Amino acid sequence: MAITIFLAFIIATLAITWWSARRSSGASAYFAAGRSITGWQNGLAVAGDYMSAASFLGIAGMIAFSGYDGFMYSVGFLVAYLTVLLIVAEPLRNAGKYTMADVLAYRLKARPVRAMASLSTLTVGTFYMIAQMVGAGSLVALLMPQFTYNTAVICVGVLMIVYVVFGGMLATTWVQIIKAVLLLSGSVLLSILVMRHFDYSLANFFESLRSISFTDPNTKQVVTQDFLQPGLKYKNPLDLISLGMALVLGTAGLPHILVRFYTVPDAKTARSSVVWAMFLIGAFYIMTTFFGFGAAAILNPDNIVNNAGKPDGNMAAPLLAKAMGGEAFFAFISAVAFATILAVVAGLTVSASTSFAHDFYTNVIYHDREPQPGREVLVARITAFVIGALSILIAILLGPEVNVAFLVGLAFAVAASANLPVIIFSVFWKRFNTAGAVAGLATGLVSSIVLIAVSPAFMAKDALFPLSNPGIVSIPLGLLGAVIGTLLSREPAAEAKFTELTVRANTGLGAEKATHH
Repeated sequence: MAITIFLAFIIATLAITWWSARRSSGASAYFAAGRSITGWQNGLAVAGDYMSAASFLGIAGMIAFSGYDGFMYSVGFLVAYLTVLLIVAEPLRNAGKYTMADVLAYRLKARPVRAMASLSTLTVGTFYMIAQMVGAGSLVALLMPQFTYNTAVICVGVLMIVYVVFGGMLATTWVQIIKAVLLLSGSVLLSILVMRHFDYSLANFFESLRSISFTDPNTKQVVTQDFLQPGLKYKNPLDLISLGMALVLGTAGLPHILVRFYTVPDAKTARSSVVWAMFLIGAFYIMTTFFGFGAAAILNPDNIVNNAGKPDGNMAAPLLAKAMGGEAFFAFISAVAFATILAVVAGLTVSASTSFAHDFYTNVIYHDREPQPGREVLVARITAFVIGALSILIAILLGPEVNVAFLVGLAFAVAASANLPVIIFSVFWKRFNTAGAVAGLATGLVSSIVLIAVSPAFMAKDALFPLSNPGIVSIPLGLLGAVIGTLLSREPAAEAKFTELTVRANTGLGAEKATHH
């Protein structure tokens, strides 16, 4: 049954890709879906892009294993959307064309800024992508024993490359819309089934979480814990604060979310799409509480480990679906998770390949000269192919043991440390200049990656940095780098264009001219 639903989804999405490929001629169509997406469509697509396998599989597993501490991930992802709406969505849509670097290059020197922004986009995209691939491999291997983890990762990677290389942004948008509808309907159904188990009483539901017995992975002793109390996962409160900072500030710097605002015709539609997205994303993250805590209470963490065959928690939601609704519902939820992975991975690949082709190839290598017609799109397609191959390779090397929500937390930390400071300063600080942008991007990128490399996640007992997420240190460092770089040099040309950028970012004057250029 699962295989049938999988195949139906794949056939439907390949048909969309074929339809999109016939309409995707020219750079605007390939990179920004011809700016033809309406507010509610873009809202669904943004939600589809944001509610990743990390949310559906990883967070449900984290809540099932660490209760309140896992639940804080949900809260972080949800609150994060406010920063996107209030700070970034409108100026970005008005001042840019295809990528985040368009906004930075508006008043700064294009070549150094675009080169650094492109590097940062590729780094964040790769972290995020590996998380999705690991989720895909675990899921397909559990559903179809005839597939190994490695084979599953390769299949998902190949499908994703097909969507992006042939269909561009239009295909990716529609794959995300279908996936968002499937994911939300599956989540509603699963939440209702969980509440039915507790006679639709929230009091009974939360009471069942007060004492849950499970085997402690460190001591191998059976312990009984209150899952509504903090401290099961993060013994150090700084760990939780660091993670919260990365999630809340990182969203507004995620390239694959920012790219979505270029697919709409104007800033008003960009705003309405964020409101739609916030409503849909909010509903989804509230529901993760039901199936995360529900899996802990109904299945018990030990049973999840025994049935999934490994202690990473990624399979909590599909296994809960099996217990609540039988094989058919299990097949549906697993197919939804698979759709989720494909849609998010396609979105990531589009943003990374767009950034490389538009920022690096066209504006850094071909600086001041127009590349041949169609060359930009060709470079984007080749980049999509290379990124896909790389992420398949890294996901296979990492193996299925790593929790996908944790990997995504790292992507958010890099985005918050490198991208967000320079986007905010570029739009709101007149004195900000090219040296500040390059220093901010470089400091944020290097500090977050170095701290991740020496954290307990990668060095276990010998870690040089005590926290599992670097946000609390690397975000201030990124901000500091941008400020110091700016103060050490003057750039009158950048200051002169500040007023022009402010008017355009707030009113959208001249934005249409750029889009039709």
